[in-house]
Amino acid sequence: MNLANRITLVRIFLVPVVMFFLLIGHNFGTFTIGTLSITYNEIIAAVVFIIAASTDGLDGYIARKRKIVTNLGKFLDPLADKLLVSAALISLVQMQRLEAWIAIVIISREFAVTGLRLVAAADGQVIAASALGKLKTWVQIVAIVPLMIQNFPFEYIGFPFTTIASWAMVIITIYSGYDYFAKNRKVIRYS
Repeated sequence: MNLANRITLVRIFLVPVVMFFLLIGHNFGTFTIGTLSITYNEIIAAVVFIIAASTDGLDGYIARKRKIVTNLGKFLDPLADKLLVSAALISLVQMQRLEAWIAIVIISREFAVTGLRLVAAADGQVIAASALGKLKTWVQIVAIVPLMIQNFPFEYIGFPFTTIASWAMVIITIYSGYDYFAKNRKVIRYS
């Protein structure tokens, strides 16, 4: 268990913390700017989510720099991303800030790619995260944070950032899923 893998595990352990602050019934207070009120719970959840998401780049950087890239890390890293994003999406649906179909499309893609990885692993192959897959994760993160904090600060200028970001998240998620299957079709063909 090297440092990069430990950092990835921290990201996994932060998932329930994000969900706790988003879904807890008790409000720890409200932060109001003009007509927009954001709960401290939402702010804490967004900050923890950002910290967890930022470990994604850190663990990969450390693994490459120290030459400690492992198959466990190649498996845990995308799994941690999927857990973090899926938990946030489900929480946002529960909070009625995200349409359920968006969460279903995104989570379905995550399951499909994970299934592809499992089929490859059974054949002794490891499918690492692609550049497009990493871009997809960052687009999802950029879309999720404003959803958590009610489109702040874009709400003040009437810019529907969360709507645009949600569509971008769906499009890049579908396209990156297609890309994984297109590039790894031999895994399915010979299984």
